[in-house]
Amino acid sequence: MFNAAQSMTLKVLGIGALALLMLIPLVQVQSLIAERAGLRDQAVAQIASRWGQAQTVGGPVLSVDYLQRFKTDQGWSERRVTRQLLPAQLDFKVNMETDRRAYGIYSTPVYVANIGLSARFDAADLAELAQAAGSSLERRELRLPLADFGGLREVRALRINGEERVLENGQPTLGYAAAFVSLTPAQLQAPLQLELEFNIAGTERIQFLPLGRTTTLKLSAPWGDPSFIGRFIPVRRTVEAERFEAEWQVLELNRGYGRQWDENEQNNSAVTASAFGVALYEPVSVYQRNERAGKYGLLFIGLSFVAFFLFEVLRKLRVHPVQYLLIGIALCTFYVLLLALSEQIGFGPAYALAATALALIVGGYAAAVLSTRRAGLLLGGSMAAVYALLYGLVISEQYSLLIGALALLAVVALLMYLTRRVDWYGESRRPAAAVDDIANAMPPPR
Repeated sequence: MFNAAQSMTLKVLGIGALALLMLIPLVQVQSLIAERAGLRDQAVAQIASRWGQAQTVGGPVLSVDYLQRFKTDQGWSERRVTRQLLPAQLDFKVNMETDRRAYGIYSTPVYVANIGLSARFDAADLAELAQAAGSSLERRELRLPLADFGGLREVRALRINGEERVLENGQPTLGYAAAFVSLTPAQLQAPLQLELEFNIAGTERIQFLPLGRTTTLKLSAPWGDPSFIGRFIPVRRTVEAERFEAEWQVLELNRGYGRQWDENEQNNSAVTASAFGVALYEPVSVYQRNERAGKYGLLFIGLSFVAFFLFEVLRKLRVHPVQYLLIGIALCTFYVLLLALSEQIGFGPAYALAATALALIVGGYAAAVLSTRRAGLLLGGSMAAVYALLYGLVISEQYSLLIGALALLAVVALLMYLTRRVDWYGESRRPAAAVDDIANAMPPPR
């Protein structure tokens, strides 16, 4: 036979085991969130393949081919080498027009960037390039590296020393696809000035390569949540509710590579690593918020079980383990419902609907199980308060840990206060007078 203390201990252990059992559906929910996020990524890839990929824009690179002579064991030999020269000054002026594109139920921010580019090659740098190449100088091209030419919408103007020219498809440069315009030998004898205006479409983010000895970028867009990404941050920026402007300035000494070299993969990697720009940031996506909410799932279920157990103990009621299990399953369905609704109507409205539905269901069930409407109202109200707290944790990026820690401390303190008079041994303490009467009635020791 179990006494009351043993029965209560087994009940507590059983409730704890049921709470841990709820980890199985919670893990499945997290897997479902990851699956849906993967589908969203596939949808974004479909949009980008048709609209334009995330873009990386480089300034013009002067590339020349020459024959390099070197000695081997069999004698002298030759090989064709591509020498590259970067501009002395490179200036970008970019105005972005933003929009959203959808694929099924998924959407992503896209843009069309109106880019004005100005680059200057100094005569001294051109003379140094000609000296390095020697008399075997062959092909001379100005190449424009770009991540995805599929997003190129229009080339409005291209002028080299004031002369109108046309871009053509060229060989990859610096690890990117490139267009080019050929140069004459005479154009390498004096300072070289290039001006280019074009429109390019892309998805989610745009970056630029600091290929000038001094590179400047002025960028503006009607987007209230920019995320400045890449190697360098803006020297000046203005972020408003629905628009931002930013300016960068990068020097040759900042970027970690020089003005000219023979083309190789190592330099390509260094150039790629120096890219900088902006992403059209969306503060905590639907799937990030669902994942964050799920991380608090076990704690929330455990607290709900504790609330039911407190009513059971303090009101001297009886709740069957199957009823605890049903409550746990209902709480797990909250996360599935939240995910499904948030894909359709957004996270905030979905959270309000899912939380309201679960608070009503569990509150109504508690009123029936505990045979008192007041208990149902209290549990439903407490669940609504906890859901409100959970929402604050989910949407707060900087202070979620602090809020969660303080809330957990408050909950533990409340539980300790409510259970301070619970007789966990199952026996009420007897008054001192009754103890004395029992002692007096006992026969004296012999």
